[in-house]
Amino acid sequence: MGYFEQFPQVKYEGIQSQNPYAFKYYNPGERVGDKTMEEWLRFSVAYWHTFTANGEDPFGAGTMVRSWDHLDGMDRAKARVEAAFEFFEKMQVPYFCFHDIDVAPEGDTLKETFDNLDEIVGMIKEYMKNSRTQLLWNTANMFTHPRFTHGAATSSNADVFAFAAAKVKKGLEIGKELGGQNYVFWGGREGYETLLNTDMKFELDNLGRFFHMAVDYAKEIGFDGQFLIEPKPKEPTKHQYDFDVASGLAFLRTYGLEDYFKFNIEANHATLAGHTFEHELHYARANGLLGSVDANQGDLLLGWDTDEFPTDLYSTTLAMYEILKKRRAWYRWS
Repeated sequence: MGYFEQFPQVKYEGIQSQNPYAFKYYNPGERVGDKTMEEWLRFSVAYWHTFTANGEDPFGAGTMVRSWDHLDGMDRAKARVEAAFEFFEKMQVPYFCFHDIDVAPEGDTLKETFDNLDEIVGMIKEYMKNSRTQLLWNTANMFTHPRFTHGAATSSNADVFAFAAAKVKKGLEIGKELGGQNYVFWGGREGYETLLNTDMKFELDNLGRFFHMAVDYAKEIGFDGQFLIEPKPKEPTKHQYDFDVASGLAFLRTYGLEDYFKFNIEANHATLAGHTFEHELHYARANGLLGSVDANQGDLLLGWDTDEFPTDLYSTTLAMYEILKKRRAWYRWS
């Protein structure tokens, strides 16, 4: 089944084009300095935003309507894979990225969840054989399910810590199987609401141990992708431990992890931290830890993560200035 048959492959036609399905400014072959646009802008489609999220906000139900919504469970997951790779081909994108539960539904047990993942990952692997689109990064969702209400690697519940470790273990195996270039950690609930019932040092120690276990297992299975931390200051927790690049860098150095991790920087997370996008990029670049970029901007008048396309010309220009200064040592966008 074709999900986007009515749409042509999107190509560069220039600013005079009236075709709504054409690139007006992005010309893959045009050289900027010593690289082409295609080499500088290694775009990735985020599976969650594009194929899974339903568009809901804290005050209303979802508004995104997709042609596979009538399906459930694994049937819907398989339809998403078919639609995703058709979309990748239409857009000619070099990369995609996903959380584990973006691509496969959770089961009633961890084994059932992993069985679902194995089936869908096998399907993705087959599609990748005939596609130019590669895996930029994958990650484990450790924030949506109620079990993670008090964190994952920093949870006060040992069973939750073990559950999270199992998900990351599986994620690293998937990353290796699909040739992922990176593996991302976003501590969506790794933080606290009040210090009255929080042992911050103990939670950070546990987080450090968790990351070291991931590093060790990656070495054990031969996964050589780059580990990335995606800082976010708040929302949903009041005080998240990966507040920004500076606090993330302090954490990495405290726990001897700076040789294994770099940063995946999102524009709107910088905004929520009270920084500019270019500040976060610069801080990471200056310390040799700029790894990847989530170019999502947020609405400056709203207090949550809205994940919009970047439209501020000044901000994107300054962001690209930082990326261009990094030049040959850095090349990933998401």
